[in-house]
Parts: sequence; C-alpha cells; structure tokens
Amino acid sequence: MLVTLVACIFCVPVHAKFNDKILNRPYADQKRWHLGFSVGFSMQDLVFTNNGQPTADGNEWYASVPSWGPGIDVSVLADLRLAQHFNLRFWPGMSFGSKTVEFMSPTSEERLRQDVKSVYVTLPLDLKISGNRYHNSRPYVTVGAMGAFDVGKKRNEYLKFKTADAYLTVGIGCDFYLPYFKLNPEIKFCFGLTDILQHDRPELADDIQTIRGTQALDKVKSRMVMITFFFE
Repeated sequence: MLVTLVACIFCVPVHAKFNDKILNRPYADQKRWHLGFSVGFSMQDLVFTNNGQPTADGNEWYASVPSWGPGIDVSVLADLRLAQHFNLRFWPGMSFGSKTVEFMSPTSEERLRQDVKSVYVTLPLDLKISGNRYHNSRPYVTVGAMGAFDVGKKRNEYLKFKTADAYLTVGIGCDFYLPYFKLNPEIKFCFGLTDILQHDRPELADDIQTIRGTQALDKVKSRMVMITFFFE
C-alpha cells in the first residue's frame, strides 16, 4: 500500500506536466477554409522507352538522364475542410528545373547531349488525409492529380516536348503547429501519365543528325519528386 501511495504522488505531477503542454493554434483545424503559400524544390526526371531501332544515320541510340539540377518551386494554397480528417487542397504555382538528356550508341563512340530547362505552371489538386493531432503535430498523407504546362521557350534540338502534361501524385507530410502559423513539410511523388515527346518534327525532315534522337524513342514520360514547405 505504501508503494502504491508513493507511486501516485510521483505520477500525478508528471502526468499533469505532460498534459499541460501548451497547444498552439488549437482551433486552426476547425476553419472551413484558409489560405497559405509554399516554397520548396523539386527533382525532375524523364522515363524513356527506347525502341532499339536504327535511326536515319544507321545507328541505334539509347537515352538516359545522367544528371539533373534541383528546381525551385513557389505556390499559393487554398485549403477546404471537408471533414475532421479530410481536406481538399488546391495550390497553383510555378516550378523551375533542369536536367540533361544523353544518347549513347553501342555501335558509335559519338554521344548526343541536350540540356532541358523547364518552367512549369503547376495546378495540383490534393485530398489531404490527416491523422489525430498529437500536441503540436499531426501527420498526414495526400493523393491527387496535377496538371503542368511548360511555358519555357522551345528550341529545335534532339528532343522537343509537349507543353501540357498530367500527373498522379502521392505524398506524406506533417503539420507542425507554431504560435502564429502552421508549418507543413511535405514530400510528394509525381508520376506522369502522358507521352510528352513530340514525334512529328517536320522542321527536321532534312536534318538527319538532329532527328535521330526523336526516332530512337517510342515515348517519354516525366517523373517528379517535390519537397515543399507550406506556411498556413
């Protein structure tokens, strides 16, 4: 009995201290809708389907992305509360990135290289599924879709890409409740759905050296990883 009494004496203040932690912005998740913005960076990649057929120069060419540079992303956010654990989020923005495409041939020592710079206008729409809040943090996952439009200047190189693309997206993040706002770091994986390669290149009909890059590919799809910091 004495041991029980001593345990109760020590446990009560510890339990009280644990539960007396100050909750920042306790009613933030009760708002019907709210606005915010985000900054972050992204890694843009391309997935090639090489056809392995000889091109106009008589060689077989195989494409890959040996290097890429991290891009900068900025956006604004509109968040609509659907239910206790569900939010609909629309965050249009812009994404700037670059990558290098390289063609190699097993029958030639020549290598073809093209630097691809992209300026995307992105239109992501996500369903945010949140867990229970634990003090000043709340984990979540997202599923959604994203439209993207490359508004960068197009040049006549080995590959020319279409302006519009569409993605399926999945992400994971966590809400951190700070005294004056929420900070939400999030990582999102974006999977391109369409073939973005322009196969019809009439301007290169007489340019055998340049059109061989297009002739070597059946299709090209895009991939993207986005690391984003939301301020809400």
